[in-house]
Formats: sequence, structure tokens, C-alpha cells
Amino acid sequence: MDDTDFTLGGPVTDDFAYGGGSASSQGSGLSVSIFADRAHVRAAMREDAGAAGLRVTATTLTELLEQGERSLGDVVLLDCPQVDGAALAALSRLDMRAPQLGARLIVSTSVEALDDVFACMDHSNPLLLVDPNRAERVVALGRVLATMSQGRVRELSDDDRLMILRLTEQVGEIAGRIDRLAPSGGGADGASEPAIPLAREAPRRCAVAQLPDARLVRKILRQRQLRARFIEGDLFADPAWDMLLDLAAAQGEGKQVSVTSLCIAAAVPPTTALRWIGQMVDGGLFRRVLDDNDRRRAFIELTDKAVEGLGRYFGEIGLAAPAPV
Repeated sequence: MDDTDFTLGGPVTDDFAYGGGSASSQGSGLSVSIFADRAHVRAAMREDAGAAGLRVTATTLTELLEQGERSLGDVVLLDCPQVDGAALAALSRLDMRAPQLGARLIVSTSVEALDDVFACMDHSNPLLLVDPNRAERVVALGRVLATMSQGRVRELSDDDRLMILRLTEQVGEIAGRIDRLAPSGGGADGASEPAIPLAREAPRRCAVAQLPDARLVRKILRQRQLRARFIEGDLFADPAWDMLLDLAAAQGEGKQVSVTSLCIAAAVPPTTALRWIGQMVDGGLFRRVLDDNDRRRAFIELTDKAVEGLGRYFGEIGLAAPAPV
């Protein structure tokens, strides 16, 4: 799905100017900066933001690497499916600069690049999307605009509020086109599950607690996965519990868990898994920790609150009982 440009209007022309780009409608005071090397992705994002009434500048990620962040919009849409040293340096610089300018970031990447992107963006509280389709990008843009700081929301004009309404209407139209062109879903996660930004947490380790033996936890996870071989797996989707168990087992084994590995353990599409990880961070159950040996890497682990809760749960049910799934 990600490689097809579903054009809603006429032809799209990229605007490579940083400060002077404009959307098809000049009524909104809000602006969007788009950085994407893939032309069809850049064109689709530019068209959707412009159709909603936003002022738009669209250029390549290469331009961001060469020119820096001379002028950023209120929202930055960045597509980075592959990373190298230069791209990571630019992302880290953008991560530091965006909060200073009050810009919100929406970063789309791939499963292969997720760990690298996640590790270098911990100041800007970005909205992360993994291999999103066009509808998911539109939903993410609408959500960010609708959840800006209260002070900024009060400043929105009637045109700005109309723009957000237009985005909402576009989601249904785009999702309908995608569904008709790809009835099987093409592996997409659906337009109703945008990623939730991950809260930044100070690195620290969990206190020792009475968690069950890691072999028992792995057995429970295998039992849960086994059900999908005989009964439709979606009926039992419980990503929060699967991730809690995976992290509990990893702690017992003395292992660290990357965000990509945790998404796999969740047994749901990566975008949905990221949303759940964000909720667990906000709920005080997960925290982000930096690699002591390589500050460019980050992991997810249980908080003391989660360890205590799991320990009490397994203590209550008794380890002599049949393993719960």
C-alpha cells in the first residue's frame, strides 16, 4: 500500500522553498514542512495537507541534511524508511531543534529502521508510524493538529478548525479508496490506529521483584501463540499483556528488549504496537532506557510498578496452578 500514490485531485508540484511554500488554500495560519525522498510519498503528503488548507513546503530529506532546519512548520512530516549515519545525525538535530521551535513531528519509518529512528528521537516526543499507508498519515496529521497545546488550540481560527474537519473527512475518502483497490488490506493496520508518541523516560533499572521464572513466562507466551494455529488469532489479540510477559521473561533472562522486538512480541501490526507501547509508557508500566555502551540505542523495560504488579498477580494465582494464557 505504501508504494502507490492515490491522487485525490490534480497533479502535484513540489515546492522546494523552505520559507515561501503555500498550500492551495491560504486561509490557515498553520504550516506543514514535509521532508521525503520518495517522490510519491512526498506528493501525497503535500496534496493532503494542502487540500486541508495548510501552508505547505515540501522537499527531500537530502535537502534537510544539506540545509538544516532553517524554517520549520508547526508540524513536520518526515519520511525516513532507511537510515545511514548522515540521516541519523539530521534526525537527532531535528529532534533537538523541533521542541525549541514548538514544532510537532510525525515520522514514518520502516520496521528495519525503527530501532535506529526510535533511539535518536527522544526529545521531540514524535508520533512514530511504521510502514503507514496514506490514510494513516492523514489520521496522524489530524490527530497532531487536534491535540496541540491548549494555548495553541485557543489561537486556532475558524479556518484552522475547518481545516481539521476537512482532514477528518479526507480520512474516510482515502481509506475507502484504499479498501476498494486492495480488499485484502495489503498488511495495513487500518486508519483508526495512529501511533501514540512515546514519553521520554530517564534511564534507570527495575528493582528486584518476585517475578515468575522466565521459563514459565515463555511457556505462557508459546501457549498464547499456539492458539492462532487452530483458532483465528485476532480473537485473542491482547498486545499489552503479550508485551508485559515478553518484558518479564526478558528481565528474568537478563536480556534487553528493543522497540522492534517488542512490536513483534505484541503480535499486532507495528503501528498498533507503538500505540500500545505509548499507552504503557503513559501508564507508568514501561520506560525507555538508553544503552549504557551505545547511547545511539534505546530499549524498553518494565517499571517498578509493572514488576510489582506482575509479581503480585503471579503470586495470587499460584505457580502450582495451570499456566494462565
